[in-house]
Amino acid sequence: MGILYIIATPIGNLSDITARALEILKEVDLVVCEDTRQTIKLLNHYQIKKPLVSYFQHSKLSKIEYIAEQLRRGKNAALVTDAGTPGISDPGGMLVNKLTGEQANKEKIRIVPIPGPCAAVAALSVSGFPTDKFLFMGFPPHKKGREKYFKEIAAARRTIVFYESTHRILKALEQLAALIPQRQIVVAREITKMFETIYRGTAKQILEILNSDKNNLKGEFVVVVNKI
Repeated sequence: MGILYIIATPIGNLSDITARALEILKEVDLVVCEDTRQTIKLLNHYQIKKPLVSYFQHSKLSKIEYIAEQLRRGKNAALVTDAGTPGISDPGGMLVNKLTGEQANKEKIRIVPIPGPCAAVAALSVSGFPTDKFLFMGFPPHKKGREKYFKEIAAARRTIVFYESTHRILKALEQLAALIPQRQIVVAREITKMFETIYRGTAKQILEILNSDKNNLKGEFVVVVNKI
């Protein structure tokens, strides 16, 4: 039976990959990735050539079965996402869930974590907010359930961290400004990348900064909300 390695990859700066992750990527028989176009950039940078198998949110169950069959045949595989740790607000979580199900446990499929970058933890580490207890809430819903989502954030008695896209960050901050106008917030943009920026203040204050220059709205965002 082969091994599936869950490998965290850089969230922007390619130098952030660990030595152990590179060793495993060089040794495995295949790499399971969210987007082959993204993963090939990383592998090419480190001169690693491996067969790539795509696995993303809308992959069919037959793809999971194909990966499981490769493991049954004794092949070792690496699961990577486009950036960060697989399974954290990422479709890789479903693959791991299926491979650790009842039948998989009988087959003793071994799954090994290779830790590394995670945007949520990176943002928390520079927030200055209490992190002995925190709640990670992934991405807010686009439409249905969005209002409830932000009300849960407003009522939370622990630090909250969530992801938001460039297209919805203003809307997210507007909702936070309406619900918790005085609460301190940290917004991390493009973590580890060239234009990495950390914004601190109330939701209204950060909104004003983001709206002052359209370039401030480019990239991926992590939002950290201080507890009550």
